Amino acid sequence: MMFKLGDGVVLLLGCLFTVWLAATFWQGGAADKAVIRSGGKIFREVPLNRDLEIQVPGPLGTSIIEIHNQQARIAADPSPRQYCVRQGWLKSAGEMAICLPNQVSVELTGSQKKYDSLNY
Repeated sequence: MMFKLGDGVVLLLGCLFTVWLAATFWQGGAADKAVIRSGGKIFREVPLNRDLEIQVPGPLGTSIIEIHNQQARIAADPSPRQYCVRQGWLKSAGEMAICLPNQVSVELTGSQKKYDSLNY
């Protein structure tokens, strides 16, 4: 079975449309603040427009949240496996890093959240 020129054009347009949809809807908007939680309760809400280092107490010890250049990350944590530290810099609204053993988390918020299956 041979493809004709029209088939190729339709296939190309479909691929371009799919790429455009992914770029438009699967990226979170710009984040404007970080919500830091400790023990399931909001510990502090901070804007991302200035650089900060925040110490957050938890059951295992102190976690350090770093805010720099409109981004946030958990820079240090006493949890054994360091998954939340390895998460790296959070940049878009809706992104989150959670340290379960120490019950500390940081979530970026903004006007739009990043699309995922939870807000489907």
